[in-house]
Amino acid sequence: MKKDDYRAWAHRAADWGADYLDGLSDRPVRPGVQPGDVAAQLPASPPEAAEDMEAIFADFQRIVPDAMTHWQHPRFMAYFPANAAPASMIADQLATSMAAQCMLWQTSPAATEIEQVMVDWLRQAVGLADGFRGVLQDSATTATLCAVLVMRERALDWKGLTEGLGGKRLRIYASAQTHSSIDKAVRLAGIGQDNLVKVPVREDLGMDPVALAEAIRADRAAGFTPAGIVICTGGTSVGAMDPVAEVMDVAEAEGLYTHIDAAWAGAAMICPEYRHHWEGADRADSIVFNPHKWLGAQFECTAHFVKDPAALIRTVGLRPDYLQTLDQDEVVNFNEWSVPLGRRFRALKVWFLLRAYGLEGLRTRIRNHVDWTVEVADKVAAIPGLEIVTPPALGLFSFACTAGDDASRDLIERINGDGRIYLTQTMHNGRFAIRLSVGQFDTTREDVMMAADVIAELSR
Repeated sequence: MKKDDYRAWAHRAADWGADYLDGLSDRPVRPGVQPGDVAAQLPASPPEAAEDMEAIFADFQRIVPDAMTHWQHPRFMAYFPANAAPASMIADQLATSMAAQCMLWQTSPAATEIEQVMVDWLRQAVGLADGFRGVLQDSATTATLCAVLVMRERALDWKGLTEGLGGKRLRIYASAQTHSSIDKAVRLAGIGQDNLVKVPVREDLGMDPVALAEAIRADRAAGFTPAGIVICTGGTSVGAMDPVAEVMDVAEAEGLYTHIDAAWAGAAMICPEYRHHWEGADRADSIVFNPHKWLGAQFECTAHFVKDPAALIRTVGLRPDYLQTLDQDEVVNFNEWSVPLGRRFRALKVWFLLRAYGLEGLRTRIRNHVDWTVEVADKVAAIPGLEIVTPPALGLFSFACTAGDDASRDLIERINGDGRIYLTQTMHNGRFAIRLSVGQFDTTREDVMMAADVIAELSR
């Protein structure tokens, strides 16, 4: 492709993208395809000769859009949102054009320094103390893995990287309301699934600090080595919130490293009135939230804040000769703050996003979503045969059929087969429940209230 051809096709792709976004409301949120339908439309072998871009683009239009779940659809109310505000998409296009590998300061001076400033902008936006520094990871899973690795190394006196676990059985503590990424991190860190202690929760679904302290004491008496605590702010299942300050009291008394998983709910902390949900967060060692969820940054973009960057770099950093930056011993090289060596220019979309919408514009969106969640939950509660299982937690609540789990499963299948909205399910206290999450960047009150109408119609 010649440069002039690239210019023409880039314009055409941008036009297609704008048309796609304009027409999303008219599409079903989830496609009506079966496994194998897409693969059956592709040749079994790669082409030997180059093909014309017209043919390639035509195949894209024919095959791809109608076989995608549309995450930017205003009535996508499943999982949590993976938002892509238009300003952040433009920034990502610019970053893609430069195609930089931003592993070192010398390979990407602007990317590195903008990232340092953007992480601090995000820190200020969510009201964290100025003692935190950080990095933009690809996902909260990676950030949590890094935190668990630091827990491991601190507990092993920094010998795990070279000597292995040395026969020690480490323990990590979290509640059952935490995300499965904590389970994955404990597995991948070599600590072992059996050594992730799921602490009981209180009636409000937050971790019980008394039970936590008792579990730690019992483990020490049994010869285990407690290594760290993962605290939940906005659990994926039903939005559970651990009592951060009370858990921190236990952690500090026991000398344990703490990591707050606020992947979804952390974005809401740009609104001061919601910060009580993580009161005490300034005392944590590590915190993660995803600007690519509720805040509107194009995926992927995760803010990972740490009190002590040296501990993180000591754990996941590695600097062979070919990655040395000569005469720049103190420069920040962000590849040393994470597991992957290669890195995208993620900070550019944060820069564009925060400037294009401003914190007040983003706060207005989140406040609307929270208010609309309460309103639509009230409407769903009034539908005969349905009841609220867990009340609104910021932009999330769950409900179920009073007739039982089979009826609830049948209802969600009808809802998602209908296509006007898209919801997901969870299990809560042994009961099948349907989750409704409000947070898509361009959703309106009308879109959210339509969910109640669709649920009422299909539950009859």
